[in-house]
Amino acid sequence: MNDAHWHMVVNHFPIIGTILGLGILIGGLVFKNNSIKNTAYCLFIVAALFSFASMNTGEGAEEIAEKLPDVTDQIIHEHEEAAEKLALVLYFLGAISIVGLYLNVKKNAKANLVSFLAMTVAAVGVFLAQQTGTTGGEIRHTEIRANGTTTAGATQSETATQGEEDDD
Repeated sequence: MNDAHWHMVVNHFPIIGTILGLGILIGGLVFKNNSIKNTAYCLFIVAALFSFASMNTGEGAEEIAEKLPDVTDQIIHEHEEAAEKLALVLYFLGAISIVGLYLNVKKNAKANLVSFLAMTVAAVGVFLAQQTGTTGGEIRHTEIRANGTTTAGATQSETATQGEEDDD
């Protein structure tokens, strides 16, 4: 497996883990259940670790991707910038989560405050994760680029035309 493959293996969990973790943390806050909150904290910590792995495989993936057709330095740069912002937020969220776990175990009165801080940071993380995922997808999926062209529409038109010709 090359660096691009490793990058694709690890880069989805920071996004998915943050989204799932936020939902679980909200559930923990609604139900006032520390076990549920701790589950979210664990997801956030794992997301931060996978973010680290994703950042460390990104450079090698860039070296491979920049040689591919229809991949520009601008597309890669936009993804890299978004990923760096997300990584910083997830590292911070991971640190908050470690504190949250500790405070929950010690039944500290400030544990709830940390939960709300984690929820806020996670919401920012979800926003940045969406940007990072979209810009990463644009590297190889030209159909989702803002100025991208799709061949699916032409293929559907051609298929419809062929179907009409077959009826004649």
